[in-house]
Amino acid sequence: MLVLVAPGQGAQTPGFLTPWLDLPGAADRLRAWSEAIDLDLVRCGTEAGAEEIRDTAVAQPLLVAAALLSAEALLGEGFGTGPGASAAPGAAGLPGVVAGHSVGEVAAAAIAGVLTPEEAMVLVRRRGLAMAEAAAVTETGMSAVLGGRDPEGIPAHLERLGLTAANRNGPGQIVAAGTAGQLAALAADPPEGARVRPLQVAGAFHTEHMAPAVAAMDAAASALVPADPRMRYVSNADGRLVGEGKEILRRLVAQVAGPVRWDLCMETFLSLGVTAMIEVCPGGTLTGLAKRGMKGTTTLAVKTPEHLEAARALLAGQARDADGPGGA
Repeated sequence: MLVLVAPGQGAQTPGFLTPWLDLPGAADRLRAWSEAIDLDLVRCGTEAGAEEIRDTAVAQPLLVAAALLSAEALLGEGFGTGPGASAAPGAAGLPGVVAGHSVGEVAAAAIAGVLTPEEAMVLVRRRGLAMAEAAAVTETGMSAVLGGRDPEGIPAHLERLGLTAANRNGPGQIVAAGTAGQLAALAADPPEGARVRPLQVAGAFHTEHMAPAVAAMDAAASALVPADPRMRYVSNADGRLVGEGKEILRRLVAQVAGPVRWDLCMETFLSLGVTAMIEVCPGGTLTGLAKRGMKGTTTLAVKTPEHLEAARALLAGQARDADGPGGA
């Protein structure tokens, strides 16, 4: 079985969408989404500098647009008639499981058919703006805590400093979130044997500091009528499979202020029999986590259209294995 995953904030780099504009229809697709959300995704993904695309209000819709553009190119008619799609990808079928890390969950919901791509873009634009507004209230941020002699004791160490374990990303990586002062205290007093690395994000996401953004997300979500997912969808909240569209949408709203449990998502992937992972554009972060937390799993990160052929072959190979003797 194969899982298709979408990365979260921090995966973006200046100019990363440039090669994707060579796909037929890609620029038109991005321009249509840009008009719908009043943000020039083409310019942001090709010309904007690192500081501009670090802005939460820009980064989040940019990442979801990249995930959807690359997923459509990969899956073809299985997901939509997106740019770069040909007759071949549709024959490969759909992934057995889909998930996203943090804002990547919005892209995953669209890939699973819970939201349309246009609905996902409008929702993530509101998400980014609301979280940016919440982050502006107090100077906050996030730092990765890597390694440590007692990984199980790290959350308690963070709590003593007033920090939240906002992301539990798997073995050897927990992301702490809180005020600038609390993060400075962590840098001065890290857990024994651990390294602390500040992250280039503009707020303490997935913590109580984002509570004001939940109300804004809830208002935006109330206008949507989600469909039930057409493939297995795994939630960041607890790593559980969620089969009802309304519940997925409810979780997307609540997750803004709740911790990301990617460690539990990976446990679920393994329990479902996942043997391969494709990470849509801008891939790399989640496949890196899988190499540590899902050892033995075949991984492929889609960074540019040059990776699509290999991704299609991997997806088609998984489909053939499932249809063969002992497949399900």
